[in-house]
Amino acid sequence: MKQSFTLLSFRLPVSASGWLLLLFTFFVHTAQAQEGGKLKVKGKIVDAQTNAPLGFASVRLFKQADSSFVTGGITTESGDFSIDAPAGSYYALLEFIGYKPTKTAGFQLTKANAPHNFGNLKLAGSSKTLDEVVVQGEKSTMELALDKKIFNVGKDLANAGGTAVDILSNVPSVAVDVEGNVSLRGSNSVRILIDGKPSGLVSIKGGSGLQQLQGSAIERIEIITNPSARYEAEGMGGIINIILKKEQKQGFNGSFDIITGYPTNYGAAANVNYRRKNLNFFVNYTASFRNTPGRGSLYQEVYDGDTTRIYQQTSTSKLKGMNNSARAGIDYFFNPKNVLTGAYTWRISKGKRYTDLRYLDYINSLNNLQTITNRTQDETETEPNSEYAITYKRSFTREGHELTADVRYLDNWESSDQYFGQQIYSPTNKPISSQLQRSLNDETEKQFLVQVDYVQPFAVKGKFEAGLRSSTRNMTNDYTVTQQRADGSWFPLPGLTNDFLYEERINALYGIVGNKSGKLSYQAGLRAEWTGVTTTLKQTNEVNPRNYANLFPSVHATYDLPRQHALQVSYSRRVRRPQYNDLSPFMTFSDARNFWSGNPDLNPEFTNAFEIGHIKYVEKGSVSSSLYYRHTNGKIIRIRRVDELGNSTTRPENLATENSYGAEFTASYTPYKWWKIDGSMNFFRAITNGSNLDVSYQSDTYSWFTRATTRFTFWKNTDLQLRGNYEAPQKTPQGRRKSIATLDLAISKDILNNNATLTLNVIDVFNSRRFRSITEGDNFYTYGSSQGRLRQINLTFNYRLRQAKKKAKDVGEGEF
Repeated sequence: MKQSFTLLSFRLPVSASGWLLLLFTFFVHTAQAQEGGKLKVKGKIVDAQTNAPLGFASVRLFKQADSSFVTGGITTESGDFSIDAPAGSYYALLEFIGYKPTKTAGFQLTKANAPHNFGNLKLAGSSKTLDEVVVQGEKSTMELALDKKIFNVGKDLANAGGTAVDILSNVPSVAVDVEGNVSLRGSNSVRILIDGKPSGLVSIKGGSGLQQLQGSAIERIEIITNPSARYEAEGMGGIINIILKKEQKQGFNGSFDIITGYPTNYGAAANVNYRRKNLNFFVNYTASFRNTPGRGSLYQEVYDGDTTRIYQQTSTSKLKGMNNSARAGIDYFFNPKNVLTGAYTWRISKGKRYTDLRYLDYINSLNNLQTITNRTQDETETEPNSEYAITYKRSFTREGHELTADVRYLDNWESSDQYFGQQIYSPTNKPISSQLQRSLNDETEKQFLVQVDYVQPFAVKGKFEAGLRSSTRNMTNDYTVTQQRADGSWFPLPGLTNDFLYEERINALYGIVGNKSGKLSYQAGLRAEWTGVTTTLKQTNEVNPRNYANLFPSVHATYDLPRQHALQVSYSRRVRRPQYNDLSPFMTFSDARNFWSGNPDLNPEFTNAFEIGHIKYVEKGSVSSSLYYRHTNGKIIRIRRVDELGNSTTRPENLATENSYGAEFTASYTPYKWWKIDGSMNFFRAITNGSNLDVSYQSDTYSWFTRATTRFTFWKNTDLQLRGNYEAPQKTPQGRRKSIATLDLAISKDILNNNATLTLNVIDVFNSRRFRSITEGDNFYTYGSSQGRLRQINLTFNYRLRQAKKKAKDVGEGEF
């Protein structure tokens, strides 16, 4: 039977004494393992085709007499393992995600032949060729590596037909709000990469741009909560790396998706690959049309002496969008150790947004209606993006000795044309006034990036890494708001016309040294970054230059414990630099009462992040847990202010500090071949101090969020999956955010001789994914509720050409 390690994240409060007791127990086990006449079994697990080491593979010893389990361990990053066991007759079972479980021949372990050294043990991938159909092993939903968690998209049925945002919404430790903003472990300062590099998908629009990336183009998502110095220092909460699909198998293969859904969701996707000898061609194409409805409401009280101004706001919206994206490239293999890759990504999205807002204004009570205001938004938006990339990778004779160079250029553009109509009526619906306004907004972005990474092994287990990175990014925003006169002519509104320029230069160098001594693996690194950012408002000639240099150290260590346990400790320093949207002073204009903007005077925030984690592999699953702590200076949080008329402005501000403590637990369990359970929980405390701005901007909150998935395989290759999500209430420096609970349902069936799969899913079965918040100030109280997407039903047909699924096999298959 194929062993599948799927991780769930439960973050629970753990007392200091409880954690120390846990550590003490681990080390007692370690001491016991080194006593009592234990003998060693050693070896190295590698890929049968490439001889590449397989890090974190499972090795378990069983008695030959009755096949009872004795002990086990996991391989290091370099594929090596060393297990302590008493003298006896054994066989070993080797398991790794995506490979055939393999049982070794029996062997005798005695003092005379100890240590028993297997040498290189080869695992074959779970694939075979049969009638021109290549069948691949199913991947687990979640895998665990030394410094990251890997979420494999394909096995989560609820992802079928969705976007990248839908997928991220259900990755452990990740949350996505109604606007598509992404947070990791409660921090909204997270760096999102595509294939390990910046991308236009997450640039101008931030994480919300991922709503235009079809989920079927994604292979996996990597969650790096405490990155080492090899990664750019941007992102307080960590890094989310989205890996797109690309195959390198010989011949022609691919997968194709057709999607239909309600509310309107039509899409098609193709991921095609052709390799012949030293050339590999790959193409990803997705097209989609969506009509996404949304709704929201707001209640606000503003206090002015003995007068209370009250207004109620309701809104409904529809966003119609056509998105097309294509990614194509060529890998040229000069030889097995030299590969040159060229790729081009093109994307264009065209959308129409219709919004109806209604305001009811009262004085002192809801029985004293003053005016009724209706406002409409009609927006047409076009967003074409291009990305060019060239990557060269050289592997040297010694395993792990590599040089990689990457050059890429991003050219993005966005044009928005919006009309706003507004009519004001008396309580008796008598017209009072009307107006028509227009907002034109053109944004451009051009980014050039060069990155070189070098890895040099030394001694037996040592490794030295070094690299450099240089990026330049120029962005512009030409913004104009005009209003129509009675005679039909237009005039610009004061203070709402300008041209904003953003220029960014970041240069970085890093070095990392790592080694292993006995059961202890460790690495230490240092990254230096030089940053220059200049913002300019051309019409008013306001120039704001920022230049700073910073050092970012990192330390990671892993200690292997007996019985397939491991303990990890890590530290890194991170930064969140204000980005384009954080600095742009232009106000949004779609809502006549509530305005959002950036802050040109915003400073970067810096965080010191510490984490200690534990990993345990069991026969039918795996468990990992971690404790983490983050101290942040200059915490960036959006602050809402309301004037005496009830108009609000919200913009980011630097608060003094934030201290965040958390506990995370991830686990998976497969009680039977037909039943699999996954879950995650994150419990945290965040203490935010904004007394540098206002003594009231402080909060001390305990909160948690959890996610659980259960999946059943039953009649004739049919799968049923239920997934529940819950986010507990959370305090903020200006109020609190209420809880969110959702349930997703999906069912799939393999058809056409297992070459295709039909999936029906219902996202947010009870239509309960509403973001509710309370914000309070000295002179106001605001309650808001919004639902950016209503219940979604999707039907997806997936056809695999030479990429069919593989049925589970018995554990004994593939014996040596």
